[in-house]
Amino acid sequence: MDLREKLADLQHEIWSHWMKWLFQCCQANEDGSMTIPVEKVERWQRQMKTPYKHLSESEKDSDRIEADKVLKVLNEPNC
Repeated sequence: MDLREKLADLQHEIWSHWMKWLFQCCQANEDGSMTIPVEKVERWQRQMKTPYKHLSESEKDSDRIEADKVLKVLNEPNC
């Protein structure tokens, strides 16, 4: 698999993990839709509007974990 495909595969894995976690945080409605709790909406909207350098250390750590996954792929042999 070439580097582009490896990174695309990783990105899908990261996205899929996020969506599974998101849906676990939501309330399932009878019509199949999901409702995000207001506290999650408020937190995620704040995080979306906050530059990385202004995030808390624990929030930065979450992003660092994802960055480490990318670095691991980039450091694999044949990349």
